[in-house]
Amino acid sequence: MNRVVRGLVALLGLWAVGIAAAAAAPVDWQPYGSAAFAKAKAEHRLILLDMVAVWCHWCHVMDDKTYADPAVANLLNTHFVPIRVDHDARPDLAERYRNYAWPATILLRPDGTEVFREAGFIEADRMRRILQQAESMPALPPEAEQVAASPTAQAVLDPAVRQTLLQQHAAAWDPALGGLRLPQKFLVEGEVRWDMYLAEQGDAAAKQRAIAYLDAALHLIDPVFGGAYQYSTHGDWQHPHYEKIMSVQADYLRVYSRAYLQFGDERYRQAIAAIAGYLAEFLSAPDGGFYPSQDADLMPGQKASAYFAKNRAARLALGVPRVDPHEYTAQSAMAMEGLLDAYQATGDRAYFFRAMAGLDWVLRHRRLDAVGFRHDAHDAAGPYLVDNLFMARVYLALYRITRTPLWLTRAEQMADWMEKHFARPEGGMLSAVPDGTPIVPVPQIDQNQWAAQFYCALARASGNRRYLDAANAILAYLANPAVVASRVSSAGVLWLDEERAQLNRALPPVGRRPAP
Repeated sequence: MNRVVRGLVALLGLWAVGIAAAAAAPVDWQPYGSAAFAKAKAEHRLILLDMVAVWCHWCHVMDDKTYADPAVANLLNTHFVPIRVDHDARPDLAERYRNYAWPATILLRPDGTEVFREAGFIEADRMRRILQQAESMPALPPEAEQVAASPTAQAVLDPAVRQTLLQQHAAAWDPALGGLRLPQKFLVEGEVRWDMYLAEQGDAAAKQRAIAYLDAALHLIDPVFGGAYQYSTHGDWQHPHYEKIMSVQADYLRVYSRAYLQFGDERYRQAIAAIAGYLAEFLSAPDGGFYPSQDADLMPGQKASAYFAKNRAARLALGVPRVDPHEYTAQSAMAMEGLLDAYQATGDRAYFFRAMAGLDWVLRHRRLDAVGFRHDAHDAAGPYLVDNLFMARVYLALYRITRTPLWLTRAEQMADWMEKHFARPEGGMLSAVPDGTPIVPVPQIDQNQWAAQFYCALARASGNRRYLDAANAILAYLANPAVVASRVSSAGVLWLDEERAQLNRALPPVGRRPAP
């Protein structure tokens, strides 16, 4: 009898150990794709989509604190289909969910309907409650960026929308600290470029705003390694988050190159050099491509404020934060365009040659067909707008600098290719082609502003009104009242509308080019 009892106790002990091991099992993350949605449908489960960035501090923390929690992991593995996506690897999903910040947590039905979405860190206890209540959550309305637009044949910004944009820009201005009056401070190209445009027209107040913004954003440049941090918290410019991502470096190169040409401030030339030097030292691949980002943390999940307060020698003695070793077309092209702008502003030929080395690498390694480009060496989906758009912008920048007809021809070919793949009849350009899942591509505001800039510049360079018509269709989406209302300020649309108006007066009818 004692042996039987002891045997039962042993079996119960093994059972308890097995239960504990099962409860402590890590989250069984699935790859994003049609198979995961089919699994969710077949098993009547919701999907948890975890959008992460390799450079993101709070993504590391959430991994260590929330998804490592045995109860959270058990709930996800038992009742959900958990999917994790690297935001840099999937630009279509990154742009679709970027308003939720990183990490982005989205709960979806198998048909793609969202029932929950939230930006940032969610601690384990709250995550358990969210998961337990998920089945009863109602569907959420779509984001404003997903609305349709009605292109206008007159191609004129509606007066009421224009007034709203002007009021937004004025209300968002921070007269004390510069930039937008937001909890996070960062450089927004469209906002400062609108004031720079007004300054060129003689608006003294706009010039003061532009310079104040430009001067304030210099605080986000790392004084030791160079490169620009993504943003600062606390509503000021003194509390940076330390990740350095390529899109931010490209913004700084474009904006400060234009600012140096317009205002001649030596500090702006120094800013260009600090960004370009950082790209050369930290985000340049040996084969000529560019890396997309560097982590915010020296040790994942541990804040690095003390590290970034140190001098160069002290930092290097400890090591450097991880650099993402991928080489994506979009980020490489962003760097190329920024360096070409820097060359045009400063005359430093090193910037031009580095950009050309990057172009050679992309042309050799990221071709999709005779015109378009892949994102990575092997893409799970795509093609994506952002890769091809920034390659088109590189071609146009090269034509602007060299006046070599080849580059204009390639820019025109890219423009036509993008319209074929990404333009939608109701206005705007989609972020990708469909990938076979219920999550259909949508337009994204920043990408459409970049696209409208490109098509306006191409219309000016080529003298072809057809590209102005393409810009008009994109602006019809950007000027939709729901899209305008989705952001604190979208002054970049005002800047684009002025450019469009100038082109409308200058260009000949469709099909005719101006006489040489």
